[in-house]
Amino acid sequence: MRRELGKNLKEWSLITLGVAIMTVGIYFFKFPNHFSTGGVTGIAVVLGHYVPGLTPGTFVSIINILLLIIGFLVLGKSFGIRTAYASLLMSGLLQLLEILLPLEKPLTSQPLMELMFAVGLPAVGSALLFNLDASSGGTDIVAMILRKYTSLNIGIALLCSDTIITLAACVAFGMETGLFSVLGLIIKSLFIDVVADNLRIQKCFHIITSHPERLEKYITEDLHRGATRLHGEGVYTHDGKTILLTAVNRHQAVLLRNYIHQEDPAAFLIITTSTEIIGKGFRGVN
Repeated sequence: MRRELGKNLKEWSLITLGVAIMTVGIYFFKFPNHFSTGGVTGIAVVLGHYVPGLTPGTFVSIINILLLIIGFLVLGKSFGIRTAYASLLMSGLLQLLEILLPLEKPLTSQPLMELMFAVGLPAVGSALLFNLDASSGGTDIVAMILRKYTSLNIGIALLCSDTIITLAACVAFGMETGLFSVLGLIIKSLFIDVVADNLRIQKCFHIITSHPERLEKYITEDLHRGATRLHGEGVYTHDGKTILLTAVNRHQAVLLRNYIHQEDPAAFLIITTSTEIIGKGFRGVN
């Protein structure tokens, strides 16, 4: 019970951290430079230009709340509470920053550098949320609804909508800002996948040994991971061998490798990298 509570607290803390990272990138680098790289924040940047009485942060809140209401009405219980929390938290943080730290111009005179932060920070935050089966809402809610009722290719549909929103920046803010926004959209589409894959990296061990007992005890009792024992035979010597299969995170991989080197230096190791492991202790089957 305590372990489950600790796990939930950690996950909600990471969701909050991911939203905070996204908010910093959006507010301090995306909004003041008028970068529109798609999504709700991209729409907010463009609308903020045409409706001077309302800030981009206000538009983000309005659009997110409307989409959340539609999401709950259309999707019901299948609509994720984590997505609702992240969406409302980001809207609230943007509004709070507009009150406490109003920005009238970009932080620097280097738009390309600021574009990297405007894309990179939200990408890191989005990857954190994705790794926890959450999102910041927005166009993800539209994608969930389209997935339920149509056979559209959701990835293509979202890419088209992001492209239209980005091109609107060319009309609203001029060609220079528009081209920066197009570049940002291209970088975002590549960067999120790279960050998400790196956050999900796990290590898979194939351990061929003649002394499995100590290794099994270390894996189960010290690393708190499971393992599978297979029986094999050396092709050259025909000696019986035990093959242990286990999957661990990167920190545990270092500990396990060092332990094997110390306790069973004759063991043969095959260590591979995986970005998708499904099962107890890793990702659930959805």
